[in-house]
Amino acid sequence: MKLYRIELDKLNQVKINPFKLEREIQNLVEGNVSTLFDLEFVKSELSFSNFRFDTLCFDKETNSFVIIEYKKGSSYSVIDQGYTYLSILLNNKSDFILEYNETLGRNIKRDEVDWSQSKVIFISPKFSDFQKNSINFKNLPFELWEITRYSNNSIGLNKITTDSDIDINFTNTDVKQRKSVVNQVSKEIVRYDENYHLYKNKNRPDFVVEFYRQLKERILGLGEGIEVNFRKQTIGFKQNRIFTDLIIYNKGVGVMLNLKKGQLKDPLNKTEDLSDKGHWGNGDYRIWLKKEDDIEYTINLIKQSYQNQI
Repeated sequence: MKLYRIELDKLNQVKINPFKLEREIQNLVEGNVSTLFDLEFVKSELSFSNFRFDTLCFDKETNSFVIIEYKKGSSYSVIDQGYTYLSILLNNKSDFILEYNETLGRNIKRDEVDWSQSKVIFISPKFSDFQKNSINFKNLPFELWEITRYSNNSIGLNKITTDSDIDINFTNTDVKQRKSVVNQVSKEIVRYDENYHLYKNKNRPDFVVEFYRQLKERILGLGEGIEVNFRKQTIGFKQNRIFTDLIIYNKGVGVMLNLKKGQLKDPLNKTEDLSDKGHWGNGDYRIWLKKEDDIEYTINLIKQSYQNQI
């Protein structure tokens, strides 16, 4: 990707300022992990079982641990390293809980952590084609992000995405040890996707699926670069932050609006105030979508939350 600066209607290319050391990337990310990934920083250089994790974070939205690894070269396997790290995490749950509580002065318990949403994030200036292809499966608990530093003190982050529908658990491998680790991790960690939400209930009515698809298309049309995040209970739509969450039920779609109480204009009074109630998703308002006539009104409410986040 090339970056240009506009000066008096002329474009001047902004040159890349390469990172010399992995530590430069690590310091930058750890100091801004909340801004970059909406994560809580826990600890740097954490050692377990003769392995060292570069950065340990916690995702307060999913109540899960996230490991971040930084790489400058390309002579390593993200599959092998990722599954090894997750295996260590799952086999040392109490130690990670203790590290979190002691470092941050908290008191979370083991059963309050959603271990099924644990993941590893790899960050590098460039991944090889082999590394990119190695994650071309639908259910890997890893993310690859390429980071670029420019001469004008700007940073670019690009997530390597896949649209594969192939499950890594059904691929053949002649390395028994790798297969054992993959199976162990896969039994406990789940990568949620659209099909999980739409069809985890085998009796899901077709009209609910259609409501969701219409809503998704309209939400993505609100602006460029909107991301879809699939969590255990919710489908979140994100610009800078998540501005709406969808929750699929058999009777319809629950739409969470990420606005604080008093921020939403709801002239027809169709939303619920959840500010004093426990709930899934972000924000204090929920509207139920149960009939097609309500889609347009719902989109207008979502638009308010979207405009408040950008």
